[in-house]
Amino acid sequence: MAIFAKTGVGRVAFPIFPEEREKMRRMIRVTILCLICFASSAHAQTGLRFRISFPPSSSAQPLDGRLLLLLSNNDKSEPRFQITEDLNTQQVFGVDVDGWRPNEWTTIDASAFGYPRRSLADVPAGTYWVQAVLHKYETFHRADGHTVKLPMDRGEGQKWNRAPGNLYSTPVKMTIDPRADRVIEIKLDRVMPPIEPPKDTKFIKHVRIQSQLLTKFWGRPMYIGAAVLLPAGFDEHPEARYPLIVFHDHFTPTFDGFRETPPDPDLKPEYSERFRIEGYNRIVQEYAYQFYKDWTSPDFPRFIIVKIQHANPYYDDSYAVNSANLGPYGDAINYELIPYIEKKFRGIGQGWARFTYGGSTGGWEALATQIFYPDMYNGCFAACPDPIDFRAYTTVNIYEDENAYYMPSYWKRILRPGKRNYLNQIVATVEDMNHMELALGTHGRSGGQWDIWQAVFSPVGPDGYPKPIWDKLTGKIDHEVAQYWREHYDLGYILRRDWAKLGPKLVGKIHIYVGEMDNYFLNNAVYLVEDFLKQTKDPYYAGEVDYEPRAEHCWNGDHTRPNAISRLRYNQMYVPKILERIEKTAPPGADLSSWRY
Repeated sequence: MAIFAKTGVGRVAFPIFPEEREKMRRMIRVTILCLICFASSAHAQTGLRFRISFPPSSSAQPLDGRLLLLLSNNDKSEPRFQITEDLNTQQVFGVDVDGWRPNEWTTIDASAFGYPRRSLADVPAGTYWVQAVLHKYETFHRADGHTVKLPMDRGEGQKWNRAPGNLYSTPVKMTIDPRADRVIEIKLDRVMPPIEPPKDTKFIKHVRIQSQLLTKFWGRPMYIGAAVLLPAGFDEHPEARYPLIVFHDHFTPTFDGFRETPPDPDLKPEYSERFRIEGYNRIVQEYAYQFYKDWTSPDFPRFIIVKIQHANPYYDDSYAVNSANLGPYGDAINYELIPYIEKKFRGIGQGWARFTYGGSTGGWEALATQIFYPDMYNGCFAACPDPIDFRAYTTVNIYEDENAYYMPSYWKRILRPGKRNYLNQIVATVEDMNHMELALGTHGRSGGQWDIWQAVFSPVGPDGYPKPIWDKLTGKIDHEVAQYWREHYDLGYILRRDWAKLGPKLVGKIHIYVGEMDNYFLNNAVYLVEDFLKQTKDPYYAGEVDYEPRAEHCWNGDHTRPNAISRLRYNQMYVPKILERIEKTAPPGADLSSWRY
């Protein structure tokens, strides 16, 4: 190697010996890094930036968490309620804070990661409603030896924009220009209030127990609970013992969809963008009241229906399975909570008299519970389940694809669709949805859908957080993690792998329903599982897989009503099927009479 210098007579070569060559390379690398750091620092100290603090009155202690800056160009609601995966989303930027002290400034500038615009420098100049939120983290010392900082659920169902104790600022309307060298100061002057727990009624009871299994895992007291819907005549028939149904769903503080009074005549009608229906809130009340009337009618089967409450530091529920990152929620629910409920409310307490159903997250949970605890339940009804085969993890094959965000192509870069409407028009890509979560929280702490899948399905990473299935920024898939997912949580693969053992326990128990225009492409995984189930033998699965053309998320098997209505009738839809199953499969001597009054 040589370097050349210009002289009056041309270029002259000066040799560089090997030991000098490596020294020069190191000097060049250091110089480049210094220039990059200098440029980044200079950029961060100029342009638009927000300085945010909180007063001692909000918290006298240093705080950990995710600090969010929110911008909105409409005043329909506070900016914190307008961050979505859809086309009408507003803007969010986020940075982590650790040991943040009262009256100390934290800066959000062009280096902060954002969604949908990646950087504050990319925001168009204009007038916006501006707000800041601190989503608070707590420190957990887990039994596996890892210490992690996560947002503990505080009764809101893991919602960063509503979590009691989170700090936030009063929205302010202002004109901003990212190109201007300007500092805007914001104080987190408000605290999100606590949530009042719901009260028991004649039909709805609320239970909460400390789980010994989860307490041991998390290194602090951990609780699970349920909203329990009791059958009509429960108090009048103390001799009765009842079958039990677990209605898997997202977090709900009480048993929703059940209303003991007629609809509110003064309720202001609201338009549902999802279903394109005016006054949909009134329809919801009408069908909730109708369920009450059906539930208390003379001919309706007398069951106990349970909605599990298992919000956790990663999401509004646990997916009802054991997980390396969340702990043994599956065992806690099935071996601690369900027996407690059956003892307290006179459940029969045997597998032939237990069933499970649900939609979306609840659909996956219903099927997973039936597969992982096959003797404990006599049937599952899984509507629009989250991906039940990871060869179709929505639009990604995690085993064969190299990148989750782009379709495979040598010459093109086509973004993978993540969400569509009923006309198959794309409203969000897989990259969009994941980048929204990345802005809301690093290390899988966003409380979002992709992050909870990763938290449930992944092994623990070296830092104590879920090992990523793919790089959240670029979409590059980690196939070693994918293989872990396959062996532990790919329901389609587990059925294929273990059918000789599982098949005899699952005959007649699997029922799956999905719309062929599911907004999240969940029908793709159902096709793959159906292909296997249809060819099962020794034994044949003897269940049901059904579809509805053009139906969106979350179709539940009702061909007679539009999706907007059928989703309000899960209980009326499945309870008669469950009664029929009990009558066909109850063992000799089973109690088929005490609850039939």
